[in-house]
Order: sequence, then C-alpha cells, then structure tokens
Amino acid sequence: MESEGVSLPLIHEHPMKPWNDLRKGDCCGRFVSVSDGYYCKNCDFFVHKKCGDNLSEFIVHPSHPNHTLRIRSKKGFCICRLCGRETWNTFYRCKLCDFKVDLDCAKHPPPLVIENFETHSHKLTFLKELTEFYCCAKCGKAGDGFTYKCEECDVAFHVDCVWHPTGELNYSPEVSHSYHSLHPLKLLTGPPPDYSDGKCRLCENEVDEELFYHCSSCNFTLDMRCVLNPPPQSLVDLNVHDHQITLLPRLFSFSCNACGLKGDRSPYMCVQCDFMIHQDCLGLPRVININRHDHRVSRTSVLGVVNSVCGVCRKKVDWTCGGFSCQRCPGYVVHSKCATREDVWNGKELEGVPEEDEDTDPYVVIDDNTIHHFSHEEHNLRRIHGNGVLYEDNKWCSACTHPIGLQSFYDCMDCDFSLHHKCAECPKKKWHVLHNERLTLVTNKELRVFSCDACNRTSNGFIYKDGDKKLDVLCGSISEPFVHPSHPEHPLYYIPTGELCDGCSNIERRMLRCVEGDCEYVLGFKCATLPQVVKHRIDDHPLSLCYGEKKASGKYWCDICEERTYPNNWFYTCKDQRASLHTECVLGDFEGLMPRSVAKLWGESYEVELNNSVTRPFCSRCKCRCMYPIKLKLLGSSGTYACSYFCSSYLTSRGLER
Repeated sequence: MESEGVSLPLIHEHPMKPWNDLRKGDCCGRFVSVSDGYYCKNCDFFVHKKCGDNLSEFIVHPSHPNHTLRIRSKKGFCICRLCGRETWNTFYRCKLCDFKVDLDCAKHPPPLVIENFETHSHKLTFLKELTEFYCCAKCGKAGDGFTYKCEECDVAFHVDCVWHPTGELNYSPEVSHSYHSLHPLKLLTGPPPDYSDGKCRLCENEVDEELFYHCSSCNFTLDMRCVLNPPPQSLVDLNVHDHQITLLPRLFSFSCNACGLKGDRSPYMCVQCDFMIHQDCLGLPRVININRHDHRVSRTSVLGVVNSVCGVCRKKVDWTCGGFSCQRCPGYVVHSKCATREDVWNGKELEGVPEEDEDTDPYVVIDDNTIHHFSHEEHNLRRIHGNGVLYEDNKWCSACTHPIGLQSFYDCMDCDFSLHHKCAECPKKKWHVLHNERLTLVTNKELRVFSCDACNRTSNGFIYKDGDKKLDVLCGSISEPFVHPSHPEHPLYYIPTGELCDGCSNIERRMLRCVEGDCEYVLGFKCATLPQVVKHRIDDHPLSLCYGEKKASGKYWCDICEERTYPNNWFYTCKDQRASLHTECVLGDFEGLMPRSVAKLWGESYEVELNNSVTRPFCSRCKCRCMYPIKLKLLGSSGTYACSYFCSSYLTSRGLER
C-alpha cells in the first residue's frame, strides 16, 4: 500500500504525491526546468511546488484591490487577466467581477512600474484597466486586458512579455537536444510551419503556438515539455515489459502491443521481442474496476487465444495484444483504451488493494415462499405467484412505485408493503454503465422525490445512489447485455451516442444500442423501462405496450387526450387493438410517485392521489379535468390540484392559498 501522500485541500480533493516529472501536466502554463510538484494519479492532476505551497483561500491582489479573490480548485476554464494564459486548473477569482488570475500571477503580482525593460528605455506603468492594444515587444500580437504602457511613446506591452518574476521564460533561441543531435533546435513563435504536422515528435501533442522548438532541416518539432523534460531514452519496468525498452524518436507507423491501436511516432520498443508501446500506454493501471462488469479486471500483456469482443465497445479484440481480462469470467476481455476511458473507469489503481467481501444479497430466504428483505426489517414477505390473468391494481411496489399488475410479487401480511419479484432481487450494491463508482440501493423510507439521471422520471421509490448520482430501480437494474421484448433477436448495449430513440423518436444522449451487423436499433432508458402492461380507466382490460406499426397508414387518435397519435412510435393498445394511446397519456407525469404518499415538489408538499373517481377534478393551473392516472393535491388545501409536472411548478410559483 502506498503512503497517504501530501494533503493540499485548497487545490485538490485527494492526497497528492511529490512528483518531479513535468510531463504529467502543467498547472500555470509556465514551463519550468525545475519541475518539482505534486501529482494525483487518480485524476492525472499536477501542480508545481512553487504554485501549490503556502496558498491562502482568500487574497487581496494589487491588480484588483477593491475586492477579495478566492481560490477555485474545481476544474474550470480560466484566462488570466494579467498574463492572458489559459488554464483548466486552480486559479483565483473575484465572484463580483469575474476577475481571474492564475496561481503564478497571484503569487507574483506584477510591479506597478518597470524602469529596466531591456528593449525599451523609458518607464513602463502598469494599467489596471482593460485595454485593447498591440504589443510592441517581440511577440507583436494584439492584446485585450491589462497592459504596461509607456506614456512618453504611447506604446503598450503584454504583462507577460515584460514581467517574468523568476526569469524562467527567457528561453534560449537555440538548444541542443539529446533526441536530435544532428542540428540545434530553434525557438519559434506563432503557427508551426506549413510543411510540419504541428505536433511534437515525442509526445504527439499539438505544439503551443506561443513557444516551441523546431529544426527546419529535419522537420523535427518539440513542445516545451519535451524540451525541458524529455522522456527517458530507456527504462526498465517489469509491469510494462520483461526487458529494457528504448525510445525510438522517429515518425513511422506501428501497432502498440499494449492497446492494439496504431501509432505514428516515437514508441518505446524492445528489439529482442519485437515489442512496441505508446508512451501514454506505459502508465496503464494493473487492476481496476470498470462500470460494465461486476468483478475486477486485470491487465495482461497478451490476451491469448480468445474469440471475444470488447466488453465496452463491443468490437473484436486482437488477442495477440494486451488488454484487460476478468479472472472469474473466462472470455471477458476489454481493450486497454476502452477500459481506461473516463466514462468507464474511476481512475483508481487497485493493485495491492484487497477486495472487500461485501454482502450484496438483498434478502435472506426463510422458506420456499418467504423471505426477509433488507428494506422491510419489521416483517417477512411472502411470495404471491402472478397468474398472468388477474391484474393486481390495488397494490404498488415500494421499490419502483408501479402497480403490481400481472407480475409475481412479495407481500407483507402485516402491513401495506409489496415488492415485485424482480425488484426484490435488486442487489444492495451494483455497478452501472452510467456511473464510475458502485451504486448503493437506498430504500428511501422518507419517500423523498428525486429525478432519475437516466430517464428524467420523477420518483419517490427506491434509489440506486452514489453522491449526486441517482437512478430509479428500473433504470438502475439495467445491465449488459440487455434484452428487450421489442428487439428479442439481439441484445442491446450502452453505447454513448445521440440518436433517435426507436420507441419515441426523441434524441437521447444515453442510448442502448444493437451492435449486430447493420442493425441500428436504439432505445433510450425511458422507453426501455416502460411497463409492458398497465391498467387504465379507459378500458376494463389491461392495456399492452405496442412497439409501433411501421407500415401503418391513415390518421390515429388518442382516446385520452383526443389528439393525433403517430403509430410509428410506441403506444398502448386495448384488448381488441382498436385504440392507440400515447404512452405519456396512459402513464402521466407522476407514474414514479407512490399513491397515498406526500411528495415535495418545488418547495411545496402535495398529496399523491389516484385519479380513478367517477368525477375527475379540475386542475387549478390549466383548468382542464385531470386526465392522468395520478394527480397531485396541494397538502392542506380544499381542492387545489395539479395534473402535470408543469402545472405543479406553476402553482408553487404563484403561491396559491390553501
């Protein structure tokens, strides 16, 4: 186990390690040869020691004396108002004026007067006003911000072109570099030459147009990081390869043995083994959790003969290359790059960290028909087998809040508590494709209202939760491969995309997709979790979900809202299939709220009532009769109703009296 590291709470939430490799990052945009700093491996976050030490949460800065500046450590974009440099890391900000300075300018404020600038003989005065100007220093670029000005000559200069507190920006016009011994490299500013690809030969990053080194004879370019802190020429790391590997600083095409992807420059290689690896694959983790799989996966240098597809992108893997595999599940493999994607891995290296043997079973079996569920410790639950004929519409599942319907369920004989059989089996902890940390099932006994991050439904049922991430039980239970009755021939997988959902024709960001051949079937989470059978006052028999009629012709009308339906989209239909009812009309906005509970929306409390009486009340907002299965009544009022989410928000904003 590694030590806890250095705590810098004003800068970063995790403990950080002392680090002396600037190539891991740059916190202030100033490349310095003395690169000691602190690094968080989980977040790939680096800060210079000179920037991170002895920081205060609040400062008064001479360039902005009227207001206090406060440090901001959350990742955000900053253009320093003094030097004009961009940073995505820590900076100081004035909340009132949105004035921002990076850490270097905060610690080393520019002097009010400079009298010894080497290229200008007169006194330069710092102007604390935002000004548009052309810099008369060597850069010659336009500026928009604070400036140094010579009143005698009426010329202006960028702050950063005039003021260098430690002199680290006075780079040599030429350098001799260990990776290019034939010719010296010359310091250039501005766009890279047209004949170059604009990328650093060693690290492949786009070079900064302000400063980079270049050899025109060899078309060899290095960015400032690789000039000051080049990668080692050779290294021995048994976690990477069994032998010493050497950097080959040239342009040529190769396949990386660690990830299987192509590269076009400067790999590390072992001639003895014909082994090549990208530089950024050197730091691949050894043991990790990914949100697509219940077990840890481990990196291996050669996957071996497997006929598998990647567990993330669902594309075939090259078994001769490295990747991640599960020791418990034969054949489960993941591409190295897929396993370490930001939306798949939480960034935690687990090598040497013992696995926690946690109990995720939601219940204890008492006998063949009786269980003791963790969400209902007071009593045991007895299983009731659904017969597929009698629709149980007087009981609701406490987990998903939907009616029990035709499904098998567990029922408490002593109180009003029921769980669908499927909901009762939801594990207490699980991984989910929409979150990088394991989610915990929260029973929500207080019936607090939340919005599901997958489908945006409002609910007060059970929650799969971690931090601010909240999924209802229906969306939280989705795992790969996901089989839906609308597409039984192929399973669906979570592939981030923005396409039209085949169920509702809406564009969704989170989609479940078929990856077989040319099949382009996609479903959003909301349509994927619609109930297959529902009961509605419009018909004596249960309504069934119909997956659209692609060849339908003519006009169809919904009997609930009396507006046109589009049968290409999913709809509910009755026993004789003569009706095509909008799914949103059948279910309403409040399908996720438990009847007979109290729901707090928009700061007001509402009673959740079934809308099944002979006379339906009028909505206090839209003045129409409430047509959805569930209506809300303002708590304590004599007759203030809301039929929809929009109407409830309007009532609250108006502050209607009870």
